[in-house]
This record gives sequence, structure tokens and C-alpha cells, in this order.
Amino acid sequence: MKTNIDMSVSCSDCFADLLCGEVSDDVFSGESPASSSELDSPSSCIEESSIAGFIEDERNFVPGFDYLARFQSQSLDASAREESVTWILKIKAYYNFLPLTAYLSVNYLDRFLYSRRLPKTSGWPLHLLSVACLSLAAKMEEPFVPSLLDLQVEGAKYIFEPKTIRRMELLVLSVLDWRLRSVTPFSFFGFFACKLDPTGTFFGFLVSRATDIILTNIKEASFLEYRPSSIAAAAILCAANDIPNLSLFNPEHAESWCDGLSKEKILSCYQLMQELVLDNARMKPPKILPQLRVTIRARMRSSDSSSSSSSSSSSSSSSYKRRKLNNFFWVDDDKGNSK
Repeated sequence: MKTNIDMSVSCSDCFADLLCGEVSDDVFSGESPASSSELDSPSSCIEESSIAGFIEDERNFVPGFDYLARFQSQSLDASAREESVTWILKIKAYYNFLPLTAYLSVNYLDRFLYSRRLPKTSGWPLHLLSVACLSLAAKMEEPFVPSLLDLQVEGAKYIFEPKTIRRMELLVLSVLDWRLRSVTPFSFFGFFACKLDPTGTFFGFLVSRATDIILTNIKEASFLEYRPSSIAAAAILCAANDIPNLSLFNPEHAESWCDGLSKEKILSCYQLMQELVLDNARMKPPKILPQLRVTIRARMRSSDSSSSSSSSSSSSSSSYKRRKLNNFFWVDDDKGNSK
């Protein structure tokens, strides 16, 4: 039996200055100044001046330096964050979203949690935030964006009304100061891959493998210590270990790829990444399916409809246990509940 929770909370004060039609239309249309694919094009490497600009700006698109310490002190729930990231990755695989979409979703979530305290560090507020962040990221990067209801699949514990998600989207936009076009590790992949392999022979493999490494380990809170440039360099170096011709490259020399890179941070991130890659290799196949298997699963979904219909009664009964929150939304009030 579904539990309907109806709480009338006025959001007019919180969003009155955010309802500019021209601005909101631009943001929610999914259009962006530059396509994400342009950053990873093997046809021509990005100029070093552009990369230096990314390194200068990246600090504006990450949580503060003490964000990781909040998880270590348990003022923020690391397991709840991991659960949210796991759900985002499931939706990414379900709809075959771009890797950048998943990364941006987590980036928005972390930046929000650093700047604004939720009424609870886990449960429905965090899941509502996860849905809103994924929706915003999809609108930024995806050519096709599922409806807000269709987005809530793959084990969602709570089902939110579209208008509730839209209000949360506006709150996220406000907290992030409308900065959605973030600098991410993907911004550096093309340049670093060209530096490591000037011939471009292994360009595609380096970028693809580095992407897999980052998404596989994005749930690990320890990476919150590092900025995107260090994560990107470490991921490219880890990917190079799978190529005999490139595995002899000394990671300490990665600092020379561009001004502004930190050798200490790159080496530290590289070592952590190497440990996790080895741990993942000893474990069962990762939950994130390769691109080909995701495509196959999507195609098989329609052909398996007959078998799925036989279990529809059991699945529908479990779905009725999901909690549906109607018009349930949290905002700051004069009592300071959010502090």
C-alpha cells in the first residue's frame, strides 16, 4: 500500500527570484555553449592554454577542501552518498546515458551537500536531491531525456511528483549559482591522452579505459580529496598500464603535461586508483556494464517481455510498497531547521 504524504510548504520566497523565463528556458533546454564530445575529440588536441584555463577554473566546480573530512567525522553519511551514486549509475546504464551525465550528477550532488545541509543525511531528502541532480545533468548532456517519472526506475525507494522534482531542481540551481557546465576529468582526457601517446595510436583506448576507471570508482569518497585534473591524469596513467608500449611511462613526469598540475596530488590519486583497480580485478564483474552489454540488454528487454509479464504481479506488489511523496518538499524556513 502506498503511503501518501501531503505537506503544504510555501516555496514562493525561496524561488521567487529564480523563475526568469529566459534563463530557465536556456538551462532546462539542455543546450550548452560547447558539446561535451568536443573535449574528447582525437582529431585535434586542445591547446595547452585552454587546459591551463580549466585547471584555473576547476576549483570553482568542486566542493570545499573540508568536504571529505565531514564524511570522515560522520557529520555526513558516506554510505548514504554511496547508495545515491549507485542509483545514479544504475539509471545511467538503464538509459545508456553518457558517462559525463553520471559524473555531472554526482558533482552536482556533492557541491550541493557541501553548501546546504539537508534535514536528514539519508532517506527521502537525499534521494530527491539525487533525482534532481540526475535530471539536470541529463538535460545538459543527453539528446533524449526521459520524463521525471520515467527517470525514477531501477530500485528507486521513493517516487516523487514531477512538480516536487522541479522545485528541487530550482533549489539545486540556486545553491550551485547556476554553474552546471562544470570542469570535470573528461575536460582533460583528450589533452592528457595526446601527451602520453602523441601518435594517437591508443587514443581511443586510453580515453575509454580512463572513463571506465573513474565511473567504477566514483562511489569512493576518498577521491573527493582530488581535483578533476589530478583525477584525469591518474586515470589516463592507470589506463596506460594496460598497454605495454605506454606502461613504462613514469607517473612523476605527468606534472610536465601542463602548468598548474600537482605532482603530489597526481601520484597520490594514481596510487589510490591503482589499489582500487587491483581490488576490482579480484572481485566479481563490476556492476557497471560495458557499453556493448548495456545495448544488448536494452534490445533484449522487449524480447523478454513475455517472461517479465509472468512476474509482473510480484513486481507490481513490491512497487506498491514504494513511498510516494506528493508535494513533499523541504526549504529553509525562519526556524532554521536546515542549519
